[in-house]
Amino acid sequence: MDYIEVDCRIFPPRYAEIVMAEFAEYGFESFADNDQGFQGYIPANLFSEDTFSGLDIFQNKEIKINFSLKTIPDENWNAVWESNFEPVSIGDTCYIRAPYHPEKAGVRYEIIIEPKMSFGTGHHETTHLMAQLLLEMELAGKTVLDMGCGTGILAILAGKKKASKVVAIDNDEWAFNNAKENIIKNHVPEIEVLMGDASLLKVYQFDLVIANINRNILLNDIPTYATAIKPRGLLAMSGFYMDDLEIITAKAKECGLPFISNLSMNNWCASLYRKE
Repeated sequence: MDYIEVDCRIFPPRYAEIVMAEFAEYGFESFADNDQGFQGYIPANLFSEDTFSGLDIFQNKEIKINFSLKTIPDENWNAVWESNFEPVSIGDTCYIRAPYHPEKAGVRYEIIIEPKMSFGTGHHETTHLMAQLLLEMELAGKTVLDMGCGTGILAILAGKKKASKVVAIDNDEWAFNNAKENIIKNHVPEIEVLMGDASLLKVYQFDLVIANINRNILLNDIPTYATAIKPRGLLAMSGFYMDDLEIITAKAKECGLPFISNLSMNNWCASLYRKE
């Protein structure tokens, strides 16, 4: 089966995840990040440039999308797809690889992710930053929520760090299924995976909530996260730029979650808060 590669440039780049989500609804099977957007891949027999160009996301005046198209013949597909992914090292202790990459000796946490979407394999700055935060925490015996789990990488890392209970939630069916697959691959089957949104949190309380989503969803859902965090528990968030840290922090403080610290990489930000 031939595939169509759609190379997208998104302005402003923060909307890339929103665009990616609508492309996935259209039928795109996989994505690979680049500096200003992503490459999306869809079977050629499911793609029509006319209907694709008519997607609602192209009518959104807040987002500018430039794209180019390329056909990838079936016999080259696996090589092209796998060439988009290299293993990722986070410090000296965490190594993230695809199943076809060789193991790396001497790392404490090795995570295997089937690379169906690069966001969630550690290549994107926000996933990298959130993993850094988790690596700095003592999670043994803690209860952890991974909100907007994607491939499940952060939930898996929490599980490997001996969290007593981990819940992973995503509202996308593909992410829900892929997270379950990756959890099994990494031998942490006790992680609970749910499909839905923050409305599922009414019956839960956690020592740590991690949310790597985007600015607008975070601002909307911080009050719900706050109710799901135990006293003195932590909230770690990413998916936004350094320019957005002030407004994110103000909303968190309003909900009883004062700022502790933040990390940054290429203008992306991850921030940490503690419930009063």
